Amino acid sequence: MLTGIDPLLSGELLRILDHMGHDDTLLVADAHYPSCRSGAPVIDLPVTSPEAVRAIRTVLPLDLYAGPSVTLMTPEPGTGEEVQAQLTEAVAAPDQDRIEFIDRFPFYERAEKIFAVVRTAEVRKYGCIMIRKGVVGDEEGPEA
Repeated sequence: MLTGIDPLLSGELLRILDHMGHDDTLLVADAHYPSCRSGAPVIDLPVTSPEAVRAIRTVLPLDLYAGPSVTLMTPEPGTGEEVQAQLTEAVAAPDQDRIEFIDRFPFYERAEKIFAVVRTAEVRKYGCIMIRKGVVGDEEGPEA
C-alpha cells in the first residue's frame, strides 16, 4: 500500500500510466465498448467511468499543448448527457476548448491508436473518454 495514491489505482494501472509518454492517449471505456479491439493493454477497473477518470487524473497530467486534451463520443440526442457531464467534471480540463466531441465511428478509428484501455463497469451509454497525457509539471500549460 502506498500513501497519497488513490486506492482505485492498482499497481498494474500505475505501471501503464507511468509508461505513457507525452501525447499518448488513454481510453477509459464503458462496459459496452469493444475494449480489446485495438490490441492495446486492457486494465479492468470495477467502478463507473467518472470514478475511474477522477482517480486517474490524480496522477495523469493533461496534454495542454496543441489540440484537445480530451475526446468524448458525440451522443445520440437524449442519451448520455448525465455520464458525459460527470466525465467532463472528473477530467477537470482547465478550459472547455480542451474538450472535443466526435462522432462514433471517428471515435473508434482514433481509439485504434491508443496506448491503453481502462475498461470500467459503467453501464450508461456514452461513458467513454480519451485522455491525452501531458508533461508532468506543465499543469499550467505551455505559457507557464
